[in-house]
Amino acid sequence: MATIEAHRPSPHARTGAGRRRALPGWLAVCGTLFAVAWGGNEFTPLLVMYRLESGLSVQVVNVLLGAYVLGIVPALLVGGPLSDRHGRRPLLFPAPVLCVIGSGLLALGPDSVALLFAGRVFSGLALGLVMAVGTSWVKELSQPPHDTGATAGSGAVRASLALTLGFLLGAVVAAAIAQFAPMSAVLPYAVNIVITVLLAVALLRVPETHGRGTVPGGLLDDLRVPAALHRRFLLVVVPMAPWVFGTSATAYAILPNLLAHRVPGYEVGFSGLLCMVALASGVLSQQVAKRVDSPHSSRAVLVALGTAAVGMALAVWASAALTIPAALVAAAVLGAAYGLLLVSGLQEVQRIAGPDRLAGLTAVYYSLAYLGFFVPAALAALTGRFDYPAMFAVGTGLALLCALAVALSWRRHLPAAH
Repeated sequence: MATIEAHRPSPHARTGAGRRRALPGWLAVCGTLFAVAWGGNEFTPLLVMYRLESGLSVQVVNVLLGAYVLGIVPALLVGGPLSDRHGRRPLLFPAPVLCVIGSGLLALGPDSVALLFAGRVFSGLALGLVMAVGTSWVKELSQPPHDTGATAGSGAVRASLALTLGFLLGAVVAAAIAQFAPMSAVLPYAVNIVITVLLAVALLRVPETHGRGTVPGGLLDDLRVPAALHRRFLLVVVPMAPWVFGTSATAYAILPNLLAHRVPGYEVGFSGLLCMVALASGVLSQQVAKRVDSPHSSRAVLVALGTAAVGMALAVWASAALTIPAALVAAAVLGAAYGLLLVSGLQEVQRIAGPDRLAGLTAVYYSLAYLGFFVPAALAALTGRFDYPAMFAVGTGLALLCALAVALSWRRHLPAAH
């Protein structure tokens, strides 16, 4: 008996080993953000494939690109506030299931606009949940007592990086498969289904960070987000939010279609290349965004909007010159603007929102940001009257006007520390 006791590990030793092996909660949630973002953006580089092989018009594929906003916005505006009352776990768990359904429908319907549309909406529902609920959960898991080593902005940076890496790899892998592998309309979505299922398993061990019943009132009270009327949100966040995905959609939805004739036989691969350049630039710029940010001014947002204006000006050049180098340079700067905008907006939102309304205000922010995904469809509808260089020139002017509005609110209506 003494020998057995001598070799039996103590409870403290077992607990310590378990802690060493445990995956950090924020990283497990980031895995689901990554997988669902992959599913949301794998469709983007395939727009050229659907246009060339399925015979869909430019207008139809751009509408399909924006169709998942119809899923994203309701999921954001309902899922975010509800998770502020009922907790993060029950609202995030459906997201991987919805993602798998969306990818499955897209795989089944390469020649069916109805199936493609439905698949995009399901992908949007999944993405809306992870962006509102998952982003808030990562933020809460990136602070004591769950993470004692994280800094104030770690949650925003971790969540935005997980989303951007998912957008990046989803687009690049889908484009590579579609360009060089068989079953080009099915295999990209099958890959996402496998990744989503595998990464979702890690969610089972993530601790809840937001208890039930912390917000008084009924269902309608759940869906209200009073912080959206905060003057700082209206004057700084609202002018910049649509540019988050307006810049990225310009880089990897509009430019590939404009230059497809320059790369005959490699249209899908070129689309994936522009996605990779834009989103890789976005990943790098997010590392800078935290350093530029200041809780005492709108400096980070102003830098981001200035970069967006430069990116739109380069899009004028790229759409006029129609050369591959010009498109690559424009995509890189537009991608950098996307990364700066995404993180700076999240940091503003997290300062404005109280702990009981974080997911709700994050949902409003992302809903405004996703208005930018309608930019390709809107510009395609206007091509009969205006050319792309002229429309991008107007976009440059609008970005500068938004930057001016933010500059006028440099230190105004700063939220009190929570």
